[in-house]
Amino acid sequence: MGNAGAYLKQIPMWTRKKNSLEDVRDFLGALGHPDREIPAIHVAGTNGKGSVCAFLTSMLKEAGYKTGTFISPHLVEVRERFLINGKRVEEAAFEESFDEVLKVSRRMEKTGYCHPTFFEFLFYMAMVIFKRQKVDVMVLETGMGGRLDTTNVLEKPSACVITSISMDHTQYLGDTLIKIAREKAGIIKKRTPVIFAGRQREISAVIEGQAFRAGSARYPVGREDFRVEDVGDGWLEISARMLQGDRLKLKIPFEAFYQAENTMLAVRTLDVLRWEGRMLTEEQESQWNSPAESESRGFWNITNDQIIAGIKKTTWPGRMEQAAPGIYLDGAHNPGGISAFLETAGEIEKRMGRKPYLLFGAVSDKDYQAMARQLCSSLDWAAIGVVHINCQRGMEACALVEVFEGTASCEVIAYEDARSALEDMRERSKGELLFCAGSLYLIGEIKASLDE
Repeated sequence: MGNAGAYLKQIPMWTRKKNSLEDVRDFLGALGHPDREIPAIHVAGTNGKGSVCAFLTSMLKEAGYKTGTFISPHLVEVRERFLINGKRVEEAAFEESFDEVLKVSRRMEKTGYCHPTFFEFLFYMAMVIFKRQKVDVMVLETGMGGRLDTTNVLEKPSACVITSISMDHTQYLGDTLIKIAREKAGIIKKRTPVIFAGRQREISAVIEGQAFRAGSARYPVGREDFRVEDVGDGWLEISARMLQGDRLKLKIPFEAFYQAENTMLAVRTLDVLRWEGRMLTEEQESQWNSPAESESRGFWNITNDQIIAGIKKTTWPGRMEQAAPGIYLDGAHNPGGISAFLETAGEIEKRMGRKPYLLFGAVSDKDYQAMARQLCSSLDWAAIGVVHINCQRGMEACALVEVFEGTASCEVIAYEDARSALEDMRERSKGELLFCAGSLYLIGEIKASLDE
């Protein structure tokens, strides 16, 4: 990358103040309000946000919609956050959007506004990219939380999606599931359909209450809405219940069980929109020459066959991804994610009949102690490697060794970098299974090493 990459890396060094949503709206206004011109699906939650966005993107693309997707974090390269029909935006378009946002930022600073944070800057770039690329629809993932998240400037999304919720970012979102759920439910807008994971009664009550107060239709997704019918090497097959009562057989190109629920959330979202949702933004409706023209273009056109094909073609790196024979990568970085990871890892171990090895890394503001206890109590690991992640918040390997040695019944090996950790653990686990889990920073470093 050119100037953009170097500049973006420096932003956290000089800005610590998160701007208010009012400030973000003002900034978008200076950009010409690109956020108001494109229908959007807004996705929040603790685990599964990125997967749901990937499924939505693939299905929308299959249905003929040019789709702009904004996700976080990236694994290897920052352009991964800006997708057009599931592909990284071209570098030229990336640089051009950076130049525009930087120009507006400098102008806004002269009038008393703070420089955008790293995430704010990227969000503005996404809005510019999607407008210039003339996408038909945006799929936007929150960065953290929901109520105060930068992406929550969206005034009238087409749908709000809330994935499973667990304990994470407690210093910012609250120290109970109820408090965290309230923050996530903050993305719900008036008269906007809400599709959410409905397995947890207390969390569902929070989301239902917020949606009711907003006058928004509620669509909980529970275990009765889908069932896993078969699993194989790199795939799941589920039966999904649709709104009209029919069932679709969907082949998911991932073998992680948690992807069944994520798939169902994405499918239910498009099912709701095609039957009950309007596609046009208020600004778009005002631009059509006649009510008849607006009406003809105002509805989502998605078939069951396009849903089936879109799910089958979905790609999403770093989420129980078999990156090489016998090597699985999963960005399970909180207790809820670890529970889901262990369910699938146990099934793979049983099906393959091979010994499991673990490579783990975490950042200091995550509950790594709880994750270590979970990991050591669920699977009989042949050996565990712990690694220092190359970032400011990365836990030292020696500290992770102390945590794991208190609960592990196998050898625990410390590594100072991901490249040497992967090389050694790959040799130790030859012919067996190597699971790499923990921080997405770790998954990104491992993917970069595998690609060398």
